[in-house]
Amino acid sequence: MTFEMLSALALFAFVSSVTPGPNNLMLMASGANFGFWRTIPHMAGISLGFLVLMVLIGLGLVQAFDAFPVVYTILKAASILYLLYLAWRIAHAAPIRSNEGAGRPMTFLQAALFQWVNPKAWAMALTAITVYLGDTSLPSLSVGALVFAVVNFPSVTVWTVLGQQLARVLTNQRRLAAFNWTMAALLVTSLFPVILQID
Repeated sequence: MTFEMLSALALFAFVSSVTPGPNNLMLMASGANFGFWRTIPHMAGISLGFLVLMVLIGLGLVQAFDAFPVVYTILKAASILYLLYLAWRIAHAAPIRSNEGAGRPMTFLQAALFQWVNPKAWAMALTAITVYLGDTSLPSLSVGALVFAVVNFPSVTVWTVLGQQLARVLTNQRRLAAFNWTMAALLVTSLFPVILQID
């Protein structure tokens, strides 16, 4: 891979990682509700989960979906249902001071597995592989995944810190509830492109 292509991939990784999407909206909500330190496993799960997703897609998972299109439809339906469930959880998150027992941030494994039903993660991986990598050899995929891993973690950290800072304003239940319902609504809104693509 040339330096120019590597730079273009890094720029794409940054822009796609730092812009709003299901992962970042959930991280901002988690930062506001649970704080920065309790959200670190969620952040790490996103970065490493996406790395695994991208490599496996490049190694032939897309061809399997082409051979069995119904699996892709099932994946879309599962994505929609799971994101609706997560939106419901965000909307009904407990007050910050009661979260010690009433709620939990997403775990590392949950965040990593979530990438498999995250429409934006799939779009990012497919674009990176088809537009920027040029081939799907293991060395090429490893370089691409490494670029994303390096760029992604600082990008998702920004959203967690933003949520943590918002917690200073969300000092009463009414404000926190309004914030959580807004985050839930935005998460549901992010599903519209996926819903419109269902045959």
